[in-house]
Parts: sequence; structure tokens; C-alpha cells
Amino acid sequence: MLDSLEKMLAKGMDNSLLRFGLGKGYLDLGEFPRAAEHLQRCVEFDPKYSAAWKLLGKAHQGQGDTAAARQAWEKGLEAARAHGDKQAEKEMTVFLKKLDRHP
Repeated sequence: MLDSLEKMLAKGMDNSLLRFGLGKGYLDLGEFPRAAEHLQRCVEFDPKYSAAWKLLGKAHQGQGDTAAARQAWEKGLEAARAHGDKQAEKEMTVFLKKLDRHP
């Protein structure tokens, strides 16, 4: 699946959904820097995309960058609250509380 998404990107297609798919795919593979790169582009396309903020935080956390993870989740909380995305809001609240307990 990642190959076909990368080919689409190489052909000049670029949007939030494509970047989200690439980011999630790389995150699932544990390739945190590549995941963060694509997810960062995703939220640049669509700052209201709370699921992308959530995964961006995970990608940063996977690289050991807890400050960037916190920032992503805080921005994600704003996006989730603005759109009534209760599940994402709940998850990111839990992630932030865990960071507070284990910085």
C-alpha cells in the first residue's frame, strides 16, 4: 500500500488524506521520522485533522521527542474540541497525562 501512495505523491498528487495514509503506514512500520514528516505535511494541509495530530504526536514520541509529541497533542486537542471529535480528544488527553507522569 505504501508503494502505491508514494507513487501517487511522486506523480504530483499531494493532499491531507494521502499524507495521512503515508504517515500512518510509516508509523505502523516504526519508521517514526518518515511518519512525522508526512503527518506534519498533513496537518499543514488541514490543521483541523485531529486524527493526524494524534498520530503526529505518536511519531514524535517514537523518536523520543516528548516536547514535540506534547505540542502535537495539545494542537490536536484544540482541533478535536473544535469539531466535537470526542474519541480523539479522550485519547490525546490520556497521552498527555501519561507524559505528565513519565516525562
